[in-house]
Amino acid sequence: MDNTFFSKFTPKEPKFFPLLESLAEVSHKSAEQLISCVKDNKPEILQRIRDLEHEGDRVIEKVYYELNDTFITPFDREDINSLANGIDDVTDQIYGCAKRITFYKPKQIPRAAEEIAQMVLEGTQYMHKAIGELHSLKKKAGEIEKYCNKLHEIESQADEVFQNFTIELFENYTDAIEIIKLKEIVNVLEGITDEIDHIGKTIKIIIVKYA
Repeated sequence: MDNTFFSKFTPKEPKFFPLLESLAEVSHKSAEQLISCVKDNKPEILQRIRDLEHEGDRVIEKVYYELNDTFITPFDREDINSLANGIDDVTDQIYGCAKRITFYKPKQIPRAAEEIAQMVLEGTQYMHKAIGELHSLKKKAGEIEKYCNKLHEIESQADEVFQNFTIELFENYTDAIEIIKLKEIVNVLEGITDEIDHIGKTIKIIIVKYA
């Protein structure tokens, strides 16, 4: 028998999982468009990423609303908030990188940018998989943790590519303006992998608390 009073205290946690998964999906789609932007710098690609960024903003607003409206959450509110903001930041940074590529119009996109953009895409894939399994945290904690470890590996690889690129940049390039453009673009790309790794660490904290 349904009791109106006690129904208010019924956990409403399932709603957060599809919202977080939607945010992760938006980030992954943005990463796919980033690959296109790096390979073929066209304004319409930037517009597609901008549209995805706006979609992510709409989803995260729903997350904030549900956090304020829900009595019982599946994880600490701070963890849900941190996770949602982190995923949204990935999309924001992808958009920021695409804007730089479009506005700066570098003479040639370096191979390092292509490599790290591919790592960003791979990272959003693992991030999406990890987020998609959170509803089964107790059963799939080990699998989720493996995805998080992959995020850290990707960040380390991107950091190494960026370091090597920086050395090569100052050794082989003479155009100061082009150096500034390229270094900032690749630096922002590497920063996206940092944020993805941070999401993995947040998920690991959730695993320790709830698995």
